[in-house]
Amino acid sequence: MSARDIRLYGDPVLRTVCAPIDTIDEGVHALVSDLLDSVALPGRAGVAAPQIGVALRAFSYNIDGDIGYVLNPTLVEVRGEPELVGEGCLSVPGLWHETPRYPWARVEGIDLDGQRVVLEGDGLLAQALQHETDHLDGKVYLTRLTPEVRKIAMRQVRESDWF
Repeated sequence: MSARDIRLYGDPVLRTVCAPIDTIDEGVHALVSDLLDSVALPGRAGVAAPQIGVALRAFSYNIDGDIGYVLNPTLVEVRGEPELVGEGCLSVPGLWHETPRYPWARVEGIDLDGQRVVLEGDGLLAQALQHETDHLDGKVYLTRLTPEVRKIAMRQVRESDWF
């Protein structure tokens, strides 16, 4: 299909808890195609369906050139103690903040054939799995920041030229 425009912070779809995908039809196939095209652009590690305006539980990822997707993902396990890692978001352009994330994560879901998908790992993959499942639960990474950093980040959002 095509890469889609990214919805920006303040758009109500980004605060929406996404609905599970009950039927895999042509619309879901088109959504996956758009998610894969959208995440394939340079500098993107993940794109969640609400970021392209669709309130369904699906996201795509692009980690070290490994591009894929998962439908109805659930973050089922994290390991270690949260660590501060530099994080940004396509829906909050130009901002980058130290965000607490677990160093290892596992997501389970399905593919377009209804087959079980398990994604697990550390580093950027763990961070992306947590970040994208947050989007599906109506959260943007700013909600994960410490109160002091969040105050600074929200000021930056209000002063941005895109907000």
